[in-house]
Amino acid sequence: MLLPNTSEAAILALQTTEIRRKSLYGGRNMAVEWRLKLTELNNCNCSYGCPCQFNALPTHGDCRAVFGYQIEEGNFGNVKLDGLRAVLMASFPGAIHQGNGTMQLIIDERADQSQRDALIKILSGEETDDMATLWCVTAAMSPNKLEPLFRPIEFEANVEARRGHFRVPGIVETVGEPIRNPVTGAEHRARIDLPHGFEYRIAEAASATTRATAAIALPGLQNTHSHFAHMHVSNKGVLD
Repeated sequence: MLLPNTSEAAILALQTTEIRRKSLYGGRNMAVEWRLKLTELNNCNCSYGCPCQFNALPTHGDCRAVFGYQIEEGNFGNVKLDGLRAVLMASFPGAIHQGNGTMQLIIDERADQSQRDALIKILSGEETDDMATLWCVTAAMSPNKLEPLFRPIEFEANVEARRGHFRVPGIVETVGEPIRNPVTGAEHRARIDLPHGFEYRIAEAASATTRATAAIALPGLQNTHSHFAHMHVSNKGVLD
């Protein structure tokens, strides 16, 4: 996962990389304002809670993660994005702010060409204030960008219940569920509250398992950190 509140040195590294980067998905001219309300289900290889959420290094020193999204409502300029889905897969040899990552976007095949272009720009950090969103940071730290895919995406999530799944046939499937007490088996509920985060304000911590079989394999995501969140994000960052 990403460091939601990076150190000054890390931010400098991110900004330097952002200046240098030439995104596979197009240039940035900040000409279009956008806004999304969406539901997120994430799974990464860290232990429950994910130390990256607290400005610590990843549990195992590297980061492998997948994010599934259902857009409730949104727009990219005049392009409506309501009801569309997307998946982001990423792998880093170290902590995300150390760079050299590989990422791939999967866009809902139902999107028309203008919607596809809009989602690719948003999820690759284009048309966004520098480092204002998780997607901008991920893209800045991922010099290895695989071509985006356009596929059917299944998505269902209940944030408060910490239950859900998403699936792209033949590529990736993630199933999330509540963390359980190791002695009693009872569901355990915990939240992560980041007033100044660049992904969400509040997330429900959970457990998830991912099976990925395409270019980004994502090994080691079995009963590891997950979170569910309602997100409200714009080109300026997290709104609420």
